[in-house]
Amino acid sequence: MKALTGNDVVMSEGEQSIETKRRNAIKGAFFSEFIDMFDIYLPVVVLSPVLGYFQPPHLSTGMETILASLVFITTLLGRPVGSLLFGMIADRIGRRMASIWSVSGFGVVTLLIALLPGYESIGIVSYWLLVLLRFVDGIFLGGGYTGAMPLAIEYSKKEQRGFVGGFIISGFPAAYVTINLVAMLMFVLFPLNGMHSPYAQWGWRIPFVLGAALAGLLTLYYVRKVAESEIWESETADKAAVAEKLPLSDLLRGKSGRNLLQVLVMMTGFWLTQNIITIYLPTGLLVKTLHLSGFQMTATLMLTYFVLFFSYIGSGLIAQRIGRRRFFVIVGPLIATVGAALLYVLANVDGLSLPAIMALVCVLAVLVTSPWGVIVTYINERFVTDVRATGFGVGFSLSVIIPSFYAFYMNWLGAFMPLRLTSVVLLCVGGLIGMIGAMMGPETKDVDF
Repeated sequence: MKALTGNDVVMSEGEQSIETKRRNAIKGAFFSEFIDMFDIYLPVVVLSPVLGYFQPPHLSTGMETILASLVFITTLLGRPVGSLLFGMIADRIGRRMASIWSVSGFGVVTLLIALLPGYESIGIVSYWLLVLLRFVDGIFLGGGYTGAMPLAIEYSKKEQRGFVGGFIISGFPAAYVTINLVAMLMFVLFPLNGMHSPYAQWGWRIPFVLGAALAGLLTLYYVRKVAESEIWESETADKAAVAEKLPLSDLLRGKSGRNLLQVLVMMTGFWLTQNIITIYLPTGLLVKTLHLSGFQMTATLMLTYFVLFFSYIGSGLIAQRIGRRRFFVIVGPLIATVGAALLYVLANVDGLSLPAIMALVCVLAVLVTSPWGVIVTYINERFVTDVRATGFGVGFSLSVIIPSFYAFYMNWLGAFMPLRLTSVVLLCVGGLIGMIGAMMGPETKDVDF
């Protein structure tokens, strides 16, 4: 057997540099996704029990629901704005700077939210400041996608892009588990009993300060550890010409415009199916329909998101092997059939035990959300370098708007069928739209950047 020499096992200094840049960019994208999702869930998990701290007392139930939804919706509306703005920044002056600016921005905004006074101090202005800051936060959060993710994918080896995309998006379930653990710790340490209790007055602020601190650490990481994309630098060597380019106009015309339309169609379908699982299922199904207690719901979701961390990576690896387009074309119909059947059983079969519910929810979530382990890589591969960040950001974030109104679609469908069937129908529709959108585009796993 041939003996190994030093040259066989030790990379050159230049190769080590490239490997270090690759690892740092991928880790940066993972933590960017983690902190982004941590921030997204802060008002949902941490703030929702004490929104009355910012609102007038004695509101009607309907008005409380509207005010609570605005805090979340405004963040979603800010994301497409941020994706467009920071996407153009990333394509014109670099992915690294776009990441630094966006992460710094949502860190500062998250800290400002932690310092907000309540209704008793400044009246209804307190609530509107919260809504405004969450909108601005959404702009910076949307910008986080356009720098960190294209940068990581551009540094990835072609044969490893599937794993990298799945690993990056696995930051989402990791963040969900973390924010719930932090929230449970806060509830234990600072009791919640009315708007003058320790949690309502300042206990909820600690997770927001933690989120701001994490953003600060990530900013330092990008400043010190992450190098600019070499692919972007090599293709934009003429900086004067780049400065004159308008990535948005380049994105909307010609081949890039057709690519964007295809991505928007596909993502509209998969956002609709995702919203059914991540937004409707927890309260609309587990609590209101199946009458799980708060502890039972939390345990079910924590188990599910723990499994999703690994299933996203698995989806990325499978699609790397069989093709990303083929993966979407296979999974879309499976969501519309098998996924819809699982959701129907959960919503309509009485007497399910808690272990059965937990198992069904896990299988349903793994199937329905499996495209997300592939989406980050696929969308980046659909655009050329000079519009990649803008195309990825707009394609990923703008497509969330129509599916965000899923509750209205359920109400409309409720006029023609039992309400318990409406989510099943929307899951079918979303899976089929996702499949059609994927069929409109080519296979991308062999694309060279």
